[in-house]
Amino acid sequence: MAQTSVLVVEDEPVTRMSLVETLQDEGYRVLAAADGGQAWRLIAEGGERFDVILLDRMMPDMDGIEILRRVKEHPGTEETPVIMQTAMSADGEVLEGLRAGAYYYLTKPFSGDTLVAIVGAAIRDRLDYQELRREAERVGRSFGYLRQATFCFRTPEEARNLATLAANAAPDPGRVVLGLSELMLNAVEHGNLAIGYAEKTRLIDQERLPDEIARRLAAPEYSARTVHLEIERLADRVRFIVRDQGAGFDWTRYLELSPERAFDTHGRGIAMSRLLSFDELEYRGCGNEVVASIAI
Repeated sequence: MAQTSVLVVEDEPVTRMSLVETLQDEGYRVLAAADGGQAWRLIAEGGERFDVILLDRMMPDMDGIEILRRVKEHPGTEETPVIMQTAMSADGEVLEGLRAGAYYYLTKPFSGDTLVAIVGAAIRDRLDYQELRREAERVGRSFGYLRQATFCFRTPEEARNLATLAANAAPDPGRVVLGLSELMLNAVEHGNLAIGYAEKTRLIDQERLPDEIARRLAAPEYSARTVHLEIERLADRVRFIVRDQGAGFDWTRYLELSPERAFDTHGRGIAMSRLLSFDELEYRGCGNEVVASIAI
């Protein structure tokens, strides 16, 4: 398996050296740039080789926001996760970066453990998305003839497998599968299994999330719960309806990429689904039903 590659962009020499050493100690292959101009040359010459970019916000020649915008517009790097490291933690500055495509954030100064956790989260997300895309592409395109279907599932594994199949009902399965998987996983974890945001944060930090999911799936109060996925092909759109049997949640807080969650290792799924995968996304009622649509 190829070694994971990280581009570190930092103009302060001591900080740059510390970032490189910390990531190399974790087994990453690291290339460093001392300013924005050098970083952009490396990206323009072959940015697809980088699995993640760790980007300083404030630099004298070309700031991080400008590089970020170029990364998201450059063929081959538009989906590369970018982690913005900054001392500018006010909501306005963070929101600017989120809207430009920096879905991961580090506030200076940060510890080595925090750096490793955020880089690890970004790379796991990237690998998960790549695997989902490959699976969706392997599924037969005959699913595109579907007019209406209903499925039930219980587990995260079933959600991921079904998402790769169901995405083929849309014109661009690779685009839809990312968001559909997120919505279906949320319905299992947060909906049926009632794992709250703060609790998920704690479980991820303790590396106990898979064990807790397995425990709850077997517990009497949750074992009979299922999630329903309905697919409808209309004249002008395909609709995916995901309905769980949980108590619902305050979905309004998660439709946008929020500065208050930008520094967490999770919590971007719904907003990224809305931004990247679907033309419309609407939660209904208490939040245990979501309708996602894509035009055809």
